[in-house]
Amino acid sequence: MGGLHELLREEGAVFAGHGDERTPRHFGDPRREYREATESCGLVHRADRRLLRVHGRAPRQMLHGILTNRIPEPPVGGAGEAVYGTVLTPKGRMVTDLTTLWLGAGEGEGLGLDVATSGHAAVLGHFTRFLPPRFAQVDDLSGRAGLLTLVGPGAEGVVRDAFGTAPAAGYLLQGGGPIGGGLLVARGVEQVPSWNVWASADDAAQVWRRLETRGAAPVGWAVWETLRIEAGLPAFGVDMDETTIPVEAGLVDRAFDHDKGCYTGQEVIVRIRHRGRVNWHLRALRFGDAAPAAGQQLFEAGGAKVRGRVTSVAQSPRFGQAIGLGYVRREFEPPAVLRLGSGAGPEVGVEQC
Repeated sequence: MGGLHELLREEGAVFAGHGDERTPRHFGDPRREYREATESCGLVHRADRRLLRVHGRAPRQMLHGILTNRIPEPPVGGAGEAVYGTVLTPKGRMVTDLTTLWLGAGEGEGLGLDVATSGHAAVLGHFTRFLPPRFAQVDDLSGRAGLLTLVGPGAEGVVRDAFGTAPAAGYLLQGGGPIGGGLLVARGVEQVPSWNVWASADDAAQVWRRLETRGAAPVGWAVWETLRIEAGLPAFGVDMDETTIPVEAGLVDRAFDHDKGCYTGQEVIVRIRHRGRVNWHLRALRFGDAAPAAGQQLFEAGGAKVRGRVTSVAQSPRFGQAIGLGYVRREFEPPAVLRLGSGAGPEVGVEQC
């Protein structure tokens, strides 16, 4: 992505690490960028996601016992379904979240796994242990393909103008996909209406320019973070990590196929669903005029026991205050009020994500 990096620098990008020191935090005016992303069309360089390719004699069958959701069918006419899921340890804790899609018409081209950068190394190590190399191999495409995201009410028109189509769901492969000199254009997450474009590293700068000429404005990852926190969307490596059980993060309805066969960690998830419960739940937090920081603890008014912790924070134009995500004890059903930093700290509103 060296060519893209130089182009972004020329366009005034201010770089700061977010899984990658080459990620633009902003382009000089975050307020304007937020307006572009919510009123028109913003274009974000996403270094928080990586692309893996799983291929070989039987990649689909091998992944079936590892991923928590079903494996999608191969694409027809270049159009396919993308399925969100997770990879778990035998104890039911997360290795990463991911989206599964195909990189071509069948197992020869392989399955693509869009994984969190924060879980990238761990999932490669997990596959080394649990993916039989006789039947499936993993290629790390981190240096060969990168992700651009378009967001905002004008994003659909920009995508359609640039690529001839804007899939309402799933994805489309064009020109051989990102490993064949083409593109993979996918509908983004429902919580933040968007479109994702996976392009080869050699073509990323050209694709960026094409999208700009159609009306997309450069937007830094700080705005993307604000949008996802406003939407209550947890990010792996920020709101979820290797200690998280997906039930705590509210992923059971999104990331699991409860009718599929066995997968690693299934027993823990089934036990929680049918006979148990978790003590912590991801919640949306409202801080008002307080100035919170990720990692701060939450308390009951006048109490000394920790009742929650903050994982993400953003200053939200939409809500007109500081907002965040965090984990709260199950006893405090939303709407509820806790205190920031101590039992005498500022009030924090606790709401459903």
